[in-house]
Amino acid sequence: MTTAEAAEPLTVPATRGSCPFAPPPSYERAREQAPVTQVTLWDGSRCWMVTRHEDVRAVLSDPRFSSDGSRPGFPHLSAGRRALAEETQVFIRMDDPEHARLRRMLTADFMIKKVEAMRPEIQRIADDLLDRMTARQSQADFVAEFALPLPSLVICRLLGVSYEHHQFFQDRSRILLHNDSTPDDVGGARRDLRQFLTRLAEEKQKEPDEGIISRLVARGELTPEEVAATGLLLLVAGHETTANMTALSILALLRNPEQLARLRDTPSLTGGAVEELLRWLTIVHSGLGRAAVADVTIGGRTIRAGDGVLVMLNAANRDEQAFTDGAELLVDRDARHHVAFGFGVHQCLGQPLARLELQIALETVLRRLPGLELACSFEDVRFRHDMAIYGVHALPVAW
Repeated sequence: MTTAEAAEPLTVPATRGSCPFAPPPSYERAREQAPVTQVTLWDGSRCWMVTRHEDVRAVLSDPRFSSDGSRPGFPHLSAGRRALAEETQVFIRMDDPEHARLRRMLTADFMIKKVEAMRPEIQRIADDLLDRMTARQSQADFVAEFALPLPSLVICRLLGVSYEHHQFFQDRSRILLHNDSTPDDVGGARRDLRQFLTRLAEEKQKEPDEGIISRLVARGELTPEEVAATGLLLLVAGHETTANMTALSILALLRNPEQLARLRDTPSLTGGAVEELLRWLTIVHSGLGRAAVADVTIGGRTIRAGDGVLVMLNAANRDEQAFTDGAELLVDRDARHHVAFGFGVHQCLGQPLARLELQIALETVLRRLPGLELACSFEDVRFRHDMAIYGVHALPVAW
């Protein structure tokens, strides 16, 4: 351990700085001074924190780092998060070959060509939501009226789940993702969702449709409970991540009016701007956990078998060695090598869908609401510092 580390023990999660879009200053200092360093977690346990872009990619692409949350040493950021990992067996918390076997069952549903075919339907949903939002009023909560229902509607249709249950899903998703949820809270929310989705899987056996859950059931390789676990993962990830990225992206552009104007004047930049916003915002602020299953040297430091590792995607995505002027939001930057979706075999399966939803959302909102502005002071916006997926709890806007 270096003198700097001993003088200033690092903790995760860390205190945030003055800019709510930026990683905590201690993560950024670590990236520059000790990019592979030990940190203290909520329960007093220690793990390694990796903050440099090159090193993050090295960890996430190395099979000697396990994604299995039940392994000794795996870093959990709260008691509730630990309970969820121990009780929920989903493929993102498995290693190959089991991870690959389950992931392959879903790959075809999220291929770029298939996702792109959904563009007209997603565009119609976006327009319908804006029609309803603007017909009734001159200001609204952008999260509740647009950012959240857009991906929720899409993922419900993909899975074959009725959207009328969306509040049920969102309430329980919030519990699963809240940093302060107790193991009992997490267990209850998980149980509610698993029971609902298990019943749904059983119904799809009798009355199949074109949704993902029905197709997983029809394969005959998974039990209804295993189908439910996969459905739970897709449901939570499918609306929480994109919803928060959409709202944060609009807020970030409103706070960077030159970049907003450039994007509005040149819609052809939208695809690249989405990559830059993914990099700059990186909504997984709490890092991705891994457990070493062998001794590995990363960034000149030896990580021993059984040690836990947190890779900080948000710090890596501001690394000046990978992104010149990384602290700046530049909508015309080539940011395609960001790690906002992770890296390696576990990188986000649904990233083609997330990209498409974000592209449609940004282009549509900027085109149809040229006078869009915050309807409150920036200081009054409540950021989701208390959640596993970063974002804002609400975003009052006017047009």
